[in-house]
Amino acid sequence: MNDEGSSPVEFVLVGALLTVLTLGVLQFGLAVYVRNVVHDAAVEGAYHAALADTSLAEGAERTREIVARTVGDEYAADVEVRESGRLGHPVVEVSVTAVLPLVGLFGAPRTLEVTAHAPVESFD
Repeated sequence: MNDEGSSPVEFVLVGALLTVLTLGVLQFGLAVYVRNVVHDAAVEGAYHAALADTSLAEGAERTREIVARTVGDEYAADVEVRESGRLGHPVVEVSVTAVLPLVGLFGAPRTLEVTAHAPVESFD
């Protein structure tokens, strides 16, 4: 059997497989990064909205500002802030629904949802 010419074919096949694997790992890292940025922005917005001298709208605006500054405006489109009673204590809850990046920063809309809570501060 003649193996002449098989090295370039093997190189192309293995190189393509390694390239796809590397790009997949990089894309997964980007998706985790975007999720962490959106979650941290929700936490920051919840703590800001929970302050005694701020409103829920200011917390939502702060969340949008942080997300837009770090990963883009399209990720900060759907921010919802509300007060709730979790375990009998008043808390501010910030929910952000964003795009989960699947190819670069492009992805399916409304596939990433994060929620953050912060205890409500009062002057009492």
